[in-house]
Amino acid sequence: MHKKPHLPRKLCPHCGLPFAWRRKWARSWSEVKYCSERCRSAHRRGSGSREVA
Repeated sequence: MHKKPHLPRKLCPHCGLPFAWRRKWARSWSEVKYCSERCRSAHRRGSGSREVA
């Protein structure tokens, strides 16, 4: 049985929330910085961190 608490975690530099390893990131986990496409694009636009939606 797979145990999710044992997955590696990182903090998103844009929203500050923790996010866990995903299978689609298996080959590029060291390059993943943002928890989602939304945070990645918002960070590129230069909007401040901790954006409240």
